[in-house]
Amino acid sequence: MTVRKTAPRKPGKKRQKARRAAVQALYQWDLTSQTPAQIEKAMPADSNLYALDVDYFRSLIRGVTSNLQDIDTMLEPGLDRPLEDLDPVERSVLRVAAFELSHHHDVPWRVILDEAVAAAKLFGADNGYKMVNTVLDKIAAERREENAGS
Repeated sequence: MTVRKTAPRKPGKKRQKARRAAVQALYQWDLTSQTPAQIEKAMPADSNLYALDVDYFRSLIRGVTSNLQDIDTMLEPGLDRPLEDLDPVERSVLRVAAFELSHHHDVPWRVILDEAVAAAKLFGADNGYKMVNTVLDKIAAERREENAGS
């Protein structure tokens, strides 16, 4: 009998999926009257939760909704229009990434930016990822010491 070895899973993939699920959940939250708890409760029916870091997903949606005013204040200086005029997908991407930049210092800022840009390319409007990159790069420069001088 031959035993097949499977490649070890990269822990980053589960967080990447958690970020993408959080963007989708926050998009839904932004456009509906559902509470974050209602959206969380519905997620198992809509997604493959075992494939993502559930705790990280929950920390992102709870963190964004609990700190929304601070996050939006952080985002506004880098925008060329009011936050409410942004595409809802890009707004959700920006909020998740801004929360991570300010609250998850264990995650390298480049990872956060790369994942946000990838999510904006995947879910957002054409070229929306460029605005996401520009805004988040400014926040990273202000909020993260390791980004100083980059």
